[in-house]
Amino acid sequence: MTFRKMTFAVAAIASISLAGAAHARDRIQIVGSSTVFPFSTAVAEQFGKSTSFATPVIESTGTGGGMKLFCAGVGVEHPDMTNASRRIKSSEIEKCAAAGVTPVEVKIGFDGIVMANAKSAPTFNLTIRQVYLALAKQVPNENNELVDNPYENWSDIDPSLPNYKIEVLGPPPTSGTRDAFVELVMDQGAKTFDFLAALRNEDKSAFKAAARTIREDGKYVEAGENDNLIVQKLEANPQALGIFGFSFLDQNADKLHGSVIDGQAPSFEAIASGDYPVSRSLYFYVKKEHVGVVPGMKEFIAEFTSEKAWGPEGYLIDKGLIPLPEADRAAMREEALSLTPLAM
Repeated sequence: MTFRKMTFAVAAIASISLAGAAHARDRIQIVGSSTVFPFSTAVAEQFGKSTSFATPVIESTGTGGGMKLFCAGVGVEHPDMTNASRRIKSSEIEKCAAAGVTPVEVKIGFDGIVMANAKSAPTFNLTIRQVYLALAKQVPNENNELVDNPYENWSDIDPSLPNYKIEVLGPPPTSGTRDAFVELVMDQGAKTFDFLAALRNEDKSAFKAAARTIREDGKYVEAGENDNLIVQKLEANPQALGIFGFSFLDQNADKLHGSVIDGQAPSFEAIASGDYPVSRSLYFYVKKEHVGVVPGMKEFIAEFTSEKAWGPEGYLIDKGLIPLPEADRAAMREEALSLTPLAM
């Protein structure tokens, strides 16, 4: 047997092995973002009711954790899809490629990242610069030097802010919400200082270290991926703020209100228009190698990208999803259903 024929034979055996193993699993397995979780769950429930396929199993692992599981390999022991509240990183694409995984990217819409507190306390009115100064491990002094963060209360940063202790409950480093928050808030807040903006042009790694390193003195509390737990803690301490997606704030509007950021309150309309400064795209990724092997994958993609789901009047809008523009939805649906491999 020639080397070429041997290679083909091994590949064929591997393919048959995957098919046999995957068919032993009768339902789609999805991991990933806690932010996308309620949208994916709503689609899964509708999919299970309206088709002959089993309802997919969805696990909220956080975006980073989901990517790690998704990119680990091909076969029944690996998930078929992963949800993400940020775009896949180049390092994750490399891990996928090394494991023989071809990701298909599906952008589903937008979400805003909010800082919210209990309705029993006043609404915070903050700037991105003030949030950076509250949460960075090191902040600029009057001599344009980075020093350990001295701020204990919000009013220490600006006398117009409440005389409350700084306490912010937020996501851990594995969360896509954390990734988006440091990029959209911490980076932008740091750039309001001229010498840090100059540093970004000179040494991006040094700038990221200065901008994105969160303080570790108890003012920022990693609250895990359980947003419901954050709500309970905010109700117990109305002076504290929590960081999560707008969709979750929308679902808990009877208990929480979102802070005004740079003069703009978080709302569906403000995020859709781009007026709210802290907004991001949401995604799910499909393992192309599992389509046609694990039952129902293409049909699930079709349900998720249908107008009745993600359109302006769709059931995902009731869950807080901000839809893509009409032309973008049509193009994204076509790419998703044709299983176009991701091109960065």
